[in-house]
Amino acid sequence: MSAEESADEGNDEEGPGLTEGVERSSGDPKVLLAMNAVLSSWFAWVVVWGLDLLGAATLTAVNVATLAIVLFGVTYLAVLR
Repeated sequence: MSAEESADEGNDEEGPGLTEGVERSSGDPKVLLAMNAVLSSWFAWVVVWGLDLLGAATLTAVNVATLAIVLFGVTYLAVLR
């Protein structure tokens, strides 16, 4: 008996498992968009900071915002649509 099978058997007594609840939950799109915006902005800042450290780009608000918008768009198209 695998660990996965024993975990499934334990959930029968307690009702539906976490996986079943997550599969049925659609979530709030506004929360997903907000998280995407925050994480894209933070990641863009880290990347531009690293490029500035290497001398490949300058750490400016315009560079960070441009990369954040690109990351936000790519993530939106890849995950949310």
